[in-house]
Amino acid sequence: MTLERSGEYQASDRSTAGTALTFLFIGLGIGALATLLLAPKTGKQMRRMLRRKYDDALEGAEELVERGGEWAKRGGEWVDEARDRVGPLGKLFNR
Repeated sequence: MTLERSGEYQASDRSTAGTALTFLFIGLGIGALATLLLAPKTGKQMRRMLRRKYDDALEGAEELVERGGEWAKRGGEWVDEARDRVGPLGKLFNR
């Protein structure tokens, strides 16, 4: 039995890097869950550890948001300073 191919090959529109990252994060999540479930700790110890990890992650996220706000503010200041330095020349390009 022979199989024939017909039609033209068309590459997928999906990003292979995006797909790889998705599978990486899924694998990391499954690995972390398996580690937690198989760890030799009591339920109370596990809940305490999870709570600490959650609080640490939340604190880290808050710091990132704060830093992002500072960067946005600093970027706005740079834009204003650049606009002031360009002055009348900027009007030529904003037509």
